[in-house]
Amino acid sequence: MEIQETINRGIQLAFQNIFNHDLPLDQISLAPTRKEFEGTYTFVVFPYLKVSKATPEATANLIGEYLKENVSEVTGFNVVKGFLNLELNNMIWVDVFQKLYSNQNIGQFPANGQKVMVEYSSPNTNKPLHLGHLRNNFLGFSVANILAANGYEVTKANLVNDRGIHICKSMVAYKHFGDDETPESSGLKGDHLAGKYYVIFDQEYKKQIAELKEEGQTEDEAKKNAPLILEAQDMLRKWEANDEEVVSLWNLMNTWVYAGFEKTYERMGVSFDKYYYESDTYLLGKDIVTEGLEKGVFFKKDNGSVWVDLTEEGLDEKLVLRGDGTSVYITQDLGTADLKYDDFGISKSVYVVGNEQDYHFDVLFKIMRKLGRPYGEGLHHLSYGMVDLPTGKMKSREGTVVDADDLMQEMIDTAAQHTKELGKIDGFNSEQAKELYEMLGMGALKYFLLKVDPKKRMLFNPQESIEFQGNTGPFIQYSHARIASILRKADQIGVEYKQADFTSIPKIEESESSLIYLLNDFEKKIFQAGLDYSPAILAQYLFDLAKEYNRFYADLPIFLENDASILAFRVALSAHTAKTLNKGMQLLGIAVPERM
Repeated sequence: MEIQETINRGIQLAFQNIFNHDLPLDQISLAPTRKEFEGTYTFVVFPYLKVSKATPEATANLIGEYLKENVSEVTGFNVVKGFLNLELNNMIWVDVFQKLYSNQNIGQFPANGQKVMVEYSSPNTNKPLHLGHLRNNFLGFSVANILAANGYEVTKANLVNDRGIHICKSMVAYKHFGDDETPESSGLKGDHLAGKYYVIFDQEYKKQIAELKEEGQTEDEAKKNAPLILEAQDMLRKWEANDEEVVSLWNLMNTWVYAGFEKTYERMGVSFDKYYYESDTYLLGKDIVTEGLEKGVFFKKDNGSVWVDLTEEGLDEKLVLRGDGTSVYITQDLGTADLKYDDFGISKSVYVVGNEQDYHFDVLFKIMRKLGRPYGEGLHHLSYGMVDLPTGKMKSREGTVVDADDLMQEMIDTAAQHTKELGKIDGFNSEQAKELYEMLGMGALKYFLLKVDPKKRMLFNPQESIEFQGNTGPFIQYSHARIASILRKADQIGVEYKQADFTSIPKIEESESSLIYLLNDFEKKIFQAGLDYSPAILAQYLFDLAKEYNRFYADLPIFLENDASILAFRVALSAHTAKTLNKGMQLLGIAVPERM
């Protein structure tokens, strides 16, 4: 980063001396020079032609000559139209590396004094987690890690949807068809057992609808009058009235589900600092409606219902409380937002929720800002697209949902088969091999789901994700294992690289300086990933770094080097690359192997 700052200051001085113009530093940006041109950094002059009053080529040449004469790091330049490509003294990268190598806290910014909550997962207690939840959980956990690396104090939260008509559907089905089945007697995880009865409810409900239609009712009438749906609605009313029998069944089934979720979360490698439950929060928010009416943010209609007018903000009017005084979904979200602030004093709150809820969060955030909440400007919806499989879109209620547990196991099994075929477990005992398969399978799954910009809908291809070549988790994991092997060999033959001073090495090759250039970008990428709430930025960087390391390794066989100082430098460069890959993958929630 310091080299860029030095060049930026040089460009600022060039504008002062050549064009008599004060150009603020924050208006100067350098891009990496494209591979087909000579140079390290490129400065684009087109935006400044009004200042220079010259052609793009003339402007670029004037600045280039000034930098070559006045900035020691710049040894040459070339101009392609309005693009000024700056060629740097290669040896400066040794100094850059020396600073990187002595930093014990790479990838960690100092504390910034700000608190942020990242809420993700948000499961329903009537069914197990599915493929969409995998993207949600991996995104939430990774973003929390990245924000922590940026210096935030992070709380990872899970708002569990444990009440409502859908929960009662599973309960009604279990009551009629369960025959006292338990996770132990069935051999099913508790969340799968609850999900089984959610599917049964749907199947039996459809049968009842068909029967009522045969008796002459319309589709809509049959859906409303089917005995099972009426019973589910009655059960919800009883639950809200704290009926002992209903609450007892609710507690029993939820206990099973939570035990099942914990096993899934453990395998996913995600965790939470705070759980919120809708059964505790669904009555919140009514006091905020009263406050909003007093402040003139909300208004009441003739039927007693309370609304907010967001037409000036480009939206419409939105209901926040029904005429009979009962809540709508946004009412409790208003209350929960305040609850989070009361609990943790957060200045930012990130909601990891699918893009089908874009409108809902737009409304929620606009309301909280109108109400003048201190955390209002820090509200962010991390909106993500659906995940498809090559076999097509998922459907949940028909029982054809792509189950998270099944998919994770399938990935681990595929990793085992693939790794055996490639012969990468020679010398492993069965326990070590099992650990490696888990690491590779989960690494493949997480990386594939995280490398795509969260906003984009994506196609998950299990076979492609497990490959050891290309933009995959296993490619990066294998690159780390390769470096770990090099370091073991260096230790065995006594290479002195751990505390070494490399500033006196006689030369540095292009593939070494290119690698250092990328290593120097690590914290910049972490910062950008935090700013954009996008692990994809970090994932792409780690792939580029692993690829660049493999090019360096192919160009310069490390242990064929005769000069002891250059040998130590190349081993140290390898060690720092491994450290960077490890730290970066940790931020994505992915473990890297020491050998394979």
